[in-house]
Amino acid sequence: MLIQRDHIGQSTRPSKEQLTGLAHRLAPSRSFVSCGKHVVLGSSRDEGMANAGVITGDLAWALLQHAKENKYAIPAFNCTSSSTINSVLEAGKELNRPVMIQFSEGGSAFVAGKALPNEKGKLQASILGAVAGAHFARAVAPAYGIPVLVHSDHCAKKLLPWFDGMLEADEAYFKEHGEPLFSSHMLDLSEEPDEENIEICAKYLKRMAPMKQILEMEIGITGGVEDGVDNSGAAKEKLYSTPEDVFNVYKGLNPISHMFTIAAAFGNVHGVYKAGNVVLKPEILQEMQDYAREQIKASTGKDIERPLNFVFHGGSGSEKHHITTALNAGVVKMNVDTDTQWAYWEGLLKFYKNKEGYLQGQIGNPEGEDKPNKSFYDPRKWVRECEVSMVKR
Repeated sequence: MLIQRDHIGQSTRPSKEQLTGLAHRLAPSRSFVSCGKHVVLGSSRDEGMANAGVITGDLAWALLQHAKENKYAIPAFNCTSSSTINSVLEAGKELNRPVMIQFSEGGSAFVAGKALPNEKGKLQASILGAVAGAHFARAVAPAYGIPVLVHSDHCAKKLLPWFDGMLEADEAYFKEHGEPLFSSHMLDLSEEPDEENIEICAKYLKRMAPMKQILEMEIGITGGVEDGVDNSGAAKEKLYSTPEDVFNVYKGLNPISHMFTIAAAFGNVHGVYKAGNVVLKPEILQEMQDYAREQIKASTGKDIERPLNFVFHGGSGSEKHHITTALNAGVVKMNVDTDTQWAYWEGLLKFYKNKEGYLQGQIGNPEGEDKPNKSFYDPRKWVRECEVSMVKR
């Protein structure tokens, strides 16, 4: 998976390093320059200021629109612990780039602890974990000096109690602080009939709109397996959305709020595959934009060049030209999970192989039978190696 970066001015940090090993950079023509508690968006202060830390509402939406205008994508990393959250923030800080921290339902339950009850229809551990993860991200993100969005990933119909629980936390936080706890949420009702999908999304967007919260929705199916959801046997036609499908989403949601993104299907598959094994057709995203532009102009007289905001799911095995095509067509967010999962594990693998002789018991190593090994098996040691590896990716 590749994410292109567009230059946003002069950076105080190296601007040509790779983000997460995905081969393209987040924004080569502009950068986010840290200025104390704020981050300057653009090459001059009059282009706007973004708070360092979690951003929501108009500011979060403006960042996504800036990404579309400058043809780059905000990378969204699935997190399952404070350690993986810290890794994402550290990578963002090193590159001085905005990042998105996102939690899946299963990942959220893991954050809270696998020993906690998480009953079907209640999903209390998943709610608790997502809320706890969002609060943790809010607590530490400002120290990293970059804009951060906090997001929840795929929520299928059977997981709506999880979504409801997060929205309750958002509303409580909004009542006290004037902004929601999360920057955005995703509803993935792509397995349902399109009409029902859009109807449920509209229902929730009405609830989110007063908080200026962003909704991501999916139309068409992302193939493969992700967080226990198996779409590997999905019909091929469901892997490719049509311009009419996508414009129906626009018609159903835009009258409620313009703050929504669409994960349209163009052959995307979750998981990791060799380059070329996934038949992506990102050119159909531009067809969707063109169709929406024509329909909007015909009905309102307004000529909006790219009215839709797309999300790239399942980019594993994607080739550079496909990524560029998708970015040119209005992709503003790109999900990253499989690659960083491997990178995190690889840090532990390499550490063990390098220090194997020191990890066979509490006492005794190549330096002597009575030598202690605490400094090697201390979790802070090997967890940190996982983080370093993930940051490097």
